[in-house]
Amino acid sequence: MQDFGEILGNHVLIAAIAACLIAQCLKAIIGLIRDGTVNYRTLFSTGGMPSAHSALVAALATGVGQNQGWASTDFAIACLFAVIVMYDAAGVRQAVGKQARILNQIIDEMLQEDQEVSEERLKELLGHTPVQVLAGLTLGICIAVVVESFF
Repeated sequence: MQDFGEILGNHVLIAAIAACLIAQCLKAIIGLIRDGTVNYRTLFSTGGMPSAHSALVAALATGVGQNQGWASTDFAIACLFAVIVMYDAAGVRQAVGKQARILNQIIDEMLQEDQEVSEERLKELLGHTPVQVLAGLTLGICIAVVVESFF
């Protein structure tokens, strides 16, 4: 039980998890404002505004910097890890989403021509726009600063 208490006292971990959860909840709130309805799938899905992955790694890197020092090797590792995750979110996963959209269009056209094709659609919203990644980055840094102020 003492180990569990130590985990709850790890403000870097708390900040990273909180940033991710808050980003996911913000997606649902933004959907409510935009569409007038709550889509609970957004709480557990990838893509959308803000990037939860970016928020998580930004809070992690910020927390490590606050805890270990901005010149520490640990911060350098966390920072580079964050850059890779955010690049992947905005680059590779965004490209995969575009490819899924095109494949879905091809399937739709084939179905209109009465050809037999599996009707399972590919998930198109996988990645993030640079603005969504930047919003996640900003959210993560802010959450880490707020969590640090409580410890």
